[in-house]
Amino acid sequence: MEKRILIIDDEENMRHMLTALLTESGFIVDSASDGMQAMQKIEETHYNFIFCDIRMPNMDGLTFLKTAGAKLEDANVIMMSAYGNIDTAVEAMKIGAYDYISKPFKTDEILLILKKAAERERLKNENIELREQIKGIAESAGFGKMIAKSKAMKAIFALAANVAQYDTTVLIIGASGTGKELIARGLHYSGNRSKNNLISINCGGIPEALLESEMFGHKKGAFTGAHQNRKGLFEAANGGTVFLDEVSDLPFSLQVKLLRVLQENEIRPLGDTQSMRIDVRIIAATSKNLEKEVEKGNFREDLFYRLNVLPIRLPPLVDRTEDIPLLCRHFIDRFRMKLKKNVTDISPAAMSMLLAHNWPGNVRELENMIERAVVMAEGNSLLPENFPQSILDGSKKSLKMEDLFSGLSIKTGKEILEKNLIRRALEETGGNRTRAARLLEISHPSLLSKIKAYKIS
Repeated sequence: MEKRILIIDDEENMRHMLTALLTESGFIVDSASDGMQAMQKIEETHYNFIFCDIRMPNMDGLTFLKTAGAKLEDANVIMMSAYGNIDTAVEAMKIGAYDYISKPFKTDEILLILKKAAERERLKNENIELREQIKGIAESAGFGKMIAKSKAMKAIFALAANVAQYDTTVLIIGASGTGKELIARGLHYSGNRSKNNLISINCGGIPEALLESEMFGHKKGAFTGAHQNRKGLFEAANGGTVFLDEVSDLPFSLQVKLLRVLQENEIRPLGDTQSMRIDVRIIAATSKNLEKEVEKGNFREDLFYRLNVLPIRLPPLVDRTEDIPLLCRHFIDRFRMKLKKNVTDISPAAMSMLLAHNWPGNVRELENMIERAVVMAEGNSLLPENFPQSILDGSKKSLKMEDLFSGLSIKTGKEILEKNLIRRALEETGGNRTRAARLLEISHPSLLSKIKAYKIS
């Protein structure tokens, strides 16, 4: 694409010299004798680069910079002056100039400064494009602040994105560390209640004696120490969302009151005789099997059915190991910036170790392990020694051939083993077939042939 340059200078000889030089260098060049003429030019044409003198009649260079403002768009403005000093240069930079050059100058200096400005423009455009690509990947591979590539999680993200638009009560079920609260936050901030409060209540983290007052509020004198009226968390969330984390730990006495909220949209502060209508969406989460808790008599059956309108079950990390490389890259990027470490990658040996681990703490455990490893890393890649011994000790047992195949055919057994190894190599390299071929110690064409033969996606 042809680049346009505007030269603003009251000296005709300077305009002529720069026009000849830059036209010969392949640019389309326009010129103006002062800032007033330049204002008319930028109204009509977009310029990639602008050379602007500081001292000019009618409108000087600094005034032009201030007046033009947003009209300059992404143009790189280079100020010129024979009378300038460092203070003038700094002032010009603050207003929006890209660089400053003192007169007289050599032609090589002009071409060099243009080369630098062009490189800056290229990098800026690449960064914008990269941000858009990352945004697109995040939007297609995630929900809220969660990311994944496994089919199971993508199905959950699609379901959650659909449910977020409604006020339906949602029950999120999953082991500790699987991202229940992140799903709840995604449901709230992707829905029509996003401008109002999201209030989280840990049902097992507040003493039973205080939980009712915390949830529903109390009136002055309701109990010893209640010196004034207090608004509860449900009232504070009016118009928004209440997230009940570990709802299975809710005391039996409060389960009745929660049921009333779900049925009647009403709360009654402790010590009050009047009920209050509220408008909240309830999202609950639990790591326990509520149906078994109902059978044991620990949880009300009617409340369970009220909460279980739309269940979302989050699989443990060990059941979606294909998400581990993506999550590792995400956490490495986060902690590299947070800890100011030059860590950019994870070694194949370390990745193999992580893929083999059981992850009882799920994504939260992986996040903590990556943070620790980034702290311990001395180079730009995470190595096995950067992780605790428990990762090695807790690895899954090696996959045995008899666990995969019960027959006696050597041909069938070889095919099953090859298919499994190829899948593991692709998981470890995030789908990079060239790197996977190196790990498998086969040629790239051979790998492509086997992927096609075994129908590996």
